[in-house]
Amino acid sequence: MADLLTHLLVPYILLTVANWIVAWLDRRWVVVGMGGAAVPDLVKIEIVLDDGTVAALLGVPFTYGPLSTLGGVLLLAGAIAVAFERRYWRRVFGLVTFGGLTSLVLDGLRVYADGRASAWLYPFTSWRPPTPSLYVSSDPTVLVVALLAAGTVAVLDRRVRARG
Repeated sequence: MADLLTHLLVPYILLTVANWIVAWLDRRWVVVGMGGAAVPDLVKIEIVLDDGTVAALLGVPFTYGPLSTLGGVLLLAGAIAVAFERRYWRRVFGLVTFGGLTSLVLDGLRVYADGRASAWLYPFTSWRPPTPSLYVSSDPTVLVVALLAAGTVAVLDRRVRARG
């Protein structure tokens, strides 16, 4: 769960800072971008519902793996966008995609045994980019740093809003 919380906090930090400059990017849109960060982590649904069970129910081969790729993020961003009013489709698609990309980039910085990140650029390429191996998902230090940064941004955001 620390990994998911970190994935949610990074777009919060980036989009909150961006909303100091971009007028339309208020808190509700920051939350939409944060939700996008959870898209690649939907692959963890497999813990509760096995992909073999889903394949049997659908009658076609199924795997959760592509959800944690750029293609999965784009597909689900499109599906999420159409749940909003048509005039917001582009905005929602962009914010959900941004959140998903931050999550994928963070995952690309993790430690992998062979020194290469997962093929998160699928379906555009199956190339596995090298990873700088900066952290392990279960390392609480990453979460602490994200929480401190988010707390700092939240305090600064209150000050910016109080002045504005």
